[in-house]
Amino acid sequence: MGHQIEKWNIAHSFEKGQLLIAINCLAALSIFFFGYDQGMMGGVNNSKDYIDTMGFGYTKVVDGQNTPVVTDSLLQGGIVAVYYLGTLVGALMGGWTGDKVGRIKTIAFGAIWAIFGAALQCSAQNHTWMIFARLINGVGTGILNAIVPVWATETAEHKSRGQFIAIEFTLNIFGVVVAYWLEFGLSFIDNGNAAIIWRFPIAFQILPLFVLFAACWYFPESPRWLVKVGREDEARWVLGRLRGESGEDVARAESEFQDIRNSMAIENENKKTTSDSYFNIITGRGFGKLHVGRRVQLVIWLQIMQEWVGIAGVTVYAPTIFRIAGFDARKSQWISGLNNIFYM
Repeated sequence: MGHQIEKWNIAHSFEKGQLLIAINCLAALSIFFFGYDQGMMGGVNNSKDYIDTMGFGYTKVVDGQNTPVVTDSLLQGGIVAVYYLGTLVGALMGGWTGDKVGRIKTIAFGAIWAIFGAALQCSAQNHTWMIFARLINGVGTGILNAIVPVWATETAEHKSRGQFIAIEFTLNIFGVVVAYWLEFGLSFIDNGNAAIIWRFPIAFQILPLFVLFAACWYFPESPRWLVKVGREDEARWVLGRLRGESGEDVARAESEFQDIRNSMAIENENKKTTSDSYFNIITGRGFGKLHVGRRVQLVIWLQIMQEWVGIAGVTVYAPTIFRIAGFDARKSQWISGLNNIFYM
């Protein structure tokens, strides 16, 4: 059965823990990109050339340092916020696409979309250009955020899923840290006046995205999706490589395979009476005793309440917040970077 999986797939070379670690390293790369993209705007918003190009303020020299003065906070905030509108659209697209064409192809699709958005951002010449570039980049990010954790959890064992997800989102914070300290280092170029101070950090995100796009084709598909589309032989083989192909591992892999088949049978039965639209998933309509609506609502509101504490605002605007508190422009940047290190 192994011959049905391409010979270049790493599942032929790795198994069990090694294969799971490889999968989660790739997933962590995507999550790192998301964290980097979140933290990136903290330094970009304080770049003199960026402020002049976007036209939402100016900088004045205070104690020998460029200090931003924002005259159009709506424009500044809008450029930042439109990215998150894009992630919402992308997340809805990513879930649907992932079910239709598979997790791996959706990851590749999201990476290419985000690369295109990042290229547009780092070459932006005005605020209109930047707004549309941020929106496009956000869609790509949303696609990746919707599908990568799903792929990682569907390949991991149930007893290690929490651990792997925790590791991945530690890389999310690491991405924020890298963005802040990279921009702090670049801020010394040409006394803070150079365009590279904001264009290079935006372009830098293309590197992990390119690696993600190039590498994802070498990884196995989700066994659950393979069962969903009727490729059961491939799903059984992938599970064998993930859980082991000797001793008790064989029985565990087969038991998990049968569990997936049974759950898919229940889902297919429910589809005869109702569709799996987003509305039905959120409300739980037509899913019987699966309690889908309750579980989805719980996840949604946990995420909403997490954002209500204001962490996203601190992540993006930390230098501005510290500057308002009385610190000079340069000190506010490195304090923000130090703050993000403590997040980890």
